[in-house]
Amino acid sequence: MQKPDLIPVPRAVDAAAGEVRLTARSRLHAGEGTEDVGHWLGTVLRDATGLPLREGRELDDTEGDGIGLRIDPGLGPEEYRLVSDPSGVLVEGGDAAGVFWGAQTLRQLLGPEAYRRAPLGRDRVWSVPYVTVEDAPRFRWRGLMLDVARHFMPKDGVLRQLDLMAAHKLNVLHLHLTDDQGWRIEIKRYPRLTEVGSWRARTKFGHRASPLWEEKPHGGHYTQDDLREIVAYAARRHITVVPEIDVPGHSQAAIAAYPELGNTDVVDTASLGVWDTWGVNKNVLAPTDRTLRFYEGVFEEVLELFPADAAPFSAFVHIGGDECPKDQWRASPAAQARIRELGLADEDALQSWFVRHFDNWLTRRGRRLIGWDEILEGGSRAEGRAPVESDEEEGAKRPLDEECRQGIRAPGGEATRCSLAPGAAVSSWRGYAGGVAAARMGHDVVMCPEQQVYLDHRQDGGSDEPVPIGWVRTLEDVFRFEPVPWELTDAEARHLLGTQANVWTEVMEDQARVDYQTYPRLAAFAEVAWSRLPAPAERDFGDFERRMTVHYARLDALGVGYRPPSGPRPWQRRPGVLGRPIEGAPPNV
Repeated sequence: MQKPDLIPVPRAVDAAAGEVRLTARSRLHAGEGTEDVGHWLGTVLRDATGLPLREGRELDDTEGDGIGLRIDPGLGPEEYRLVSDPSGVLVEGGDAAGVFWGAQTLRQLLGPEAYRRAPLGRDRVWSVPYVTVEDAPRFRWRGLMLDVARHFMPKDGVLRQLDLMAAHKLNVLHLHLTDDQGWRIEIKRYPRLTEVGSWRARTKFGHRASPLWEEKPHGGHYTQDDLREIVAYAARRHITVVPEIDVPGHSQAAIAAYPELGNTDVVDTASLGVWDTWGVNKNVLAPTDRTLRFYEGVFEEVLELFPADAAPFSAFVHIGGDECPKDQWRASPAAQARIRELGLADEDALQSWFVRHFDNWLTRRGRRLIGWDEILEGGSRAEGRAPVESDEEEGAKRPLDEECRQGIRAPGGEATRCSLAPGAAVSSWRGYAGGVAAARMGHDVVMCPEQQVYLDHRQDGGSDEPVPIGWVRTLEDVFRFEPVPWELTDAEARHLLGTQANVWTEVMEDQARVDYQTYPRLAAFAEVAWSRLPAPAERDFGDFERRMTVHYARLDALGVGYRPPSGPRPWQRRPGVLGRPIEGAPPNV
């Protein structure tokens, strides 16, 4: 028997002849602890099939042609078993999350039309082939980072992304809420953050060297109730939302709203607006007590909106910590006085102090800090040099210095120079090195190297690829990504929480552009994050492509504007809009 075309590929599939047919008599029984899953599954299947799928009071009510859901304590976290046989369809999970992922597999087994929101009005036999699927995830953290600061995505778009993530068994949405180009979260004690900071007058169209501008205001923000809804919607899909509030760099939108947050002794911060172009911005937060108290107030409201018990990993709060140029701190008498007052060595140590302050502040409240891998070393260590004129789209990044790369410790056990803030975790984005160093220092890691899983990078080298940014990262390249660095020991590798694909939206002005850059590559990433695949060179991409032919039909039913295998459709192109492609293979760092 041919195995069903499932993505991500399960751990074990045993197919048999026969099928369970769902009819008007079929019932759906959700056992104790699976009620929310049953509500979700019943809703999507009733909408797609038009069948009543009435509630079964007992598992026996599903005998022959129904669906049963139940917890099996013998299975592990997120693990599930799906059995379709003459007695009906039974989905069991080690917890509610496992049952939910099994329900996602059941939806795939029913065919692409099961992803539509209404029946198509033609005779259709709804059947589940006889099969046994046993499955469990490889990684606990299977994430997508969505940048809603550079280009705002309205709430309905975020909810849609959560549904798409759930369909691919991804379970962490890292929501990048603040940056130089926009502040997207309502903070009631500081209303100007959204009144002023959420809108820019115009927007660079394409790479920052492009002469093109979109000469109209762009912006928007999520109210606190919007975010409560997003968090609750995600939790019902067993997805954690991790908020990111970027400090001390990437902060011009906040400074535009409250100029006193900036380095007022070296720049006229009152003249700054929300930034309208891309790159690394020299306008960073001032290292003052006023700034600390301000952001403590911000984080107090953030913690209330993203409660620690909402879902696994909900204790994490991302503070950015990346790309903080030190020019203003070097020129600022106030910053230099702060360095002397604290007995710090330099501006890099000042950034590390800033990060440590919020690590300690979050820890005292039962939360955990996570930041980009610069928090290993307090930022770039290239003394006396101008900041790199690049941004997330370009890949011209300074590597970790050799001590951080090796995770070297002093004789007493303290990490040298690049000591990571206690209890913090690292999003390793500049390559593998940050994750290796953090794991060797005993800190948890989410692996998201830009050379592999930055989905804003172009998907093909052709001239019709819209706004080509970065290296070519094809569907096959993402499929062959390996999150675990070979040089880690088994003990060190246990600090790898998982992996994440990042979607930076400088050149993605709307949902259609996000769809194009994200899909179908996110399907390949989901398989990497969920499935226990062979070594990259041994993976069967031909089999994955074959399974993708069915998955494209699922994406079509969901209304996803993915990049077709043959290349962009005419309306997906952006002729004449300047990008910044990087030629050749990306470095393995």
